[in-house]
Amino acid sequence: MKLGVMAAGLGGMKWEQALDYCKKVGLEAIELPVGAYPGKPFFDPEEVLESPRKQRKIKDDCARRGLEIVGLAVHGNPVSPIRKIQREHRRAHKTAVRLAPKLGTDVVITFSGCPGGSPDDKLPNWVTCAWPPEFEQIRDYQWNDVLIPFWTRAAKEAAREGVKIAFEAHPGFCVYNPETLLKLRACGSPIGEDCPSNLGANLDPSHFFWQGIDPVEAARVLGDAGAIFHVHGKDTGIDAANTRVNGTLDAKSYGDVHHRSWIFRTCGYGHGDEFWKPFISMLKLKGYDGVISIEHEDCMMSVQEGFEKAVEYLRGVLIKENAGAAWWF
Repeated sequence: MKLGVMAAGLGGMKWEQALDYCKKVGLEAIELPVGAYPGKPFFDPEEVLESPRKQRKIKDDCARRGLEIVGLAVHGNPVSPIRKIQREHRRAHKTAVRLAPKLGTDVVITFSGCPGGSPDDKLPNWVTCAWPPEFEQIRDYQWNDVLIPFWTRAAKEAAREGVKIAFEAHPGFCVYNPETLLKLRACGSPIGEDCPSNLGANLDPSHFFWQGIDPVEAARVLGDAGAIFHVHGKDTGIDAANTRVNGTLDAKSYGDVHHRSWIFRTCGYGHGDEFWKPFISMLKLKGYDGVISIEHEDCMMSVQEGFEKAVEYLRGVLIKENAGAAWWF
């Protein structure tokens, strides 16, 4: 396994400075932001798509620092009922899919998105329960009329480029847990039954913790399905007192640390070895030997301190080598 970074968090640095920093802290891989919510802080992906010279420079710049480009991050809402957002995020996604193989990777990381509740809605509508009965009508419309048709087309386009789409399961979007992710994987796959689907997971444990999902068991289920394409290194801290009073569906500002039921934390500060070692072991058991891409969103630490603490902590729990023969029997 290797340590990498979801580089949107380094967007305050210039390109060369960010790569030098990654080398300095000992990273081996980088996930590049190329549009939608992560932005495009380092280069214009559409310009790079049309320029073999710029593509070579990006790859050479990373290679000189010992950094493997492991994915393009274009988390967005391409099924948004807000037409401007829909157009922008669909264009960014298409660009990322075409650009990925030119930069030496076959993974594009994104969200499933969330449509409106009907063709007439002007804003996304995330359904969180089965009742009243119109909620079921909303879900049927979102999945059958919007989500599955869109991602079936998008999966076919990605397959032609040899690209896999890794959904980050995130509340607020239609894919928010392993069940919904595997549902979209099954319904939207463009490939025959004898071939693996190119729709899968960017497994980010932070979004599972506060939903009450055990990320280790999520890794077991997604791993058994052959659906783990990418993994984020990100933690969540649960405030037990606030959770006992208000539960975990918390829409307060992330900056309202004292009153929130949970906040994102640097790896090791939300959960320790009791989680991270079994999680890494489960990934290894299920055949994932790729990158743990650190994403820093800890509102209690600076980007640099929080990120470097995550690097230091995860370096101690990663499994770097393949197991040898069992010499003891």
